[in-house]
Amino acid sequence: MDAALAQMILAGGRVAVGAGRAVRKDLEIRGERIGRIGTRFLAVAARGEGYRTGRELNVSGCLVLPGLINAHDHLAFNLFPLLGSPPYRNATEWARDIYRPEESPVLEHRAVPREVRLAWGGLKNLISGVTRVGHHDVDRFGREFPVKVARAGWAHSLAFTSDVRARRKRTPKGCPFVMHLGEGTDRESAAEVFKADEMGVLDVIVHAVGLDASGWRLLKKRGASVIACPVSNLFTLGRTLRKGVFSRGVPIALGTDSALTAPGDILDALRAARSVWGLSAAQLYRMVTSEAARVLRLTKGQGEIREGGVADLIVVRDIGLSPAETVLGLTRVEMVIVGGRIRMVSERFKKFAGDGFQRVSIQGRGRVWVDADVARLYEEAVTRLGTGFRLAGRWVRIKWNK
Repeated sequence: MDAALAQMILAGGRVAVGAGRAVRKDLEIRGERIGRIGTRFLAVAARGEGYRTGRELNVSGCLVLPGLINAHDHLAFNLFPLLGSPPYRNATEWARDIYRPEESPVLEHRAVPREVRLAWGGLKNLISGVTRVGHHDVDRFGREFPVKVARAGWAHSLAFTSDVRARRKRTPKGCPFVMHLGEGTDRESAAEVFKADEMGVLDVIVHAVGLDASGWRLLKKRGASVIACPVSNLFTLGRTLRKGVFSRGVPIALGTDSALTAPGDILDALRAARSVWGLSAAQLYRMVTSEAARVLRLTKGQGEIREGGVADLIVVRDIGLSPAETVLGLTRVEMVIVGGRIRMVSERFKKFAGDGFQRVSIQGRGRVWVDADVARLYEEAVTRLGTGFRLAGRWVRIKWNK
């Protein structure tokens, strides 16, 4: 690639080269891709040979990480409060209990336009450092959506989707087919994986709490994968996956699920996962980076930092720890770059906010500037929900201009 095409350099920081190691390098961004990753000397030498760049961003004192991947979210439901009176034996019981569309609070939240609710779900992910998300529904997302949405085939569940086989057949080649399975603690939940296999629709399953040993053996035999959502499971079912399943050789990614059952974002999900399962920092880090990319079949370098890979990156304060330990202790993200485009900055990098950026404060995540019309989204939400509305359980405050 021609060095003259470089549009941005992240200079002076450490760059993650895996869960356990980061090196002090400069990182080029060319279009939607990562260009060269080199030493300061190489970057200076390149500029001396006629190198042109629109911006050089000084990220000294920071760690550059791959953008996080939230493998499972229902983006349109992140303004909703927790609903239900758990524990339930399975998700079907929960859904039938809480489905009261003509009653408060569901009535008011459904009155918020869906595109507004989707955008807030995207912002929840963006502000927590997510650049790619697995959305479990059928919606269209344009270039201006805050994060990228992974392509996938989709069915809600065996209980609530009548045309599962047809949906599986319509799934684009190379994309995962994702469905809730085993979301319960009863025999019916344990049996779902075998029914799905008989139907020829077993691929990527969300939750898997109810699976027994034979169910996990079947997953491994079929080359299937799991997306775990511990916060959601603990709320609805009172339990989540057992730690032993992580040694069964089945790929497992991490998801948040929606605010209906799981307040918080991917950083909260990581901390819950560590508390419940006691996994290593490196394993948890992979569940939101490389392993999540594997489960969602993202093949353009998502979940890692490599030359030629897609420029999905986050910049965080460098506290001298490994990338994995840094992510597990993370509460605030300084910058988010999605497909080579800066979409969020903190106060520290405010000068890199574009003309369309607007300020928003999220409880526990600080004050940031995002590339979105937050004023309009806020007004749409407040009109129906009042000023006390929350985004995945966190209060929201805005200021219209920079």
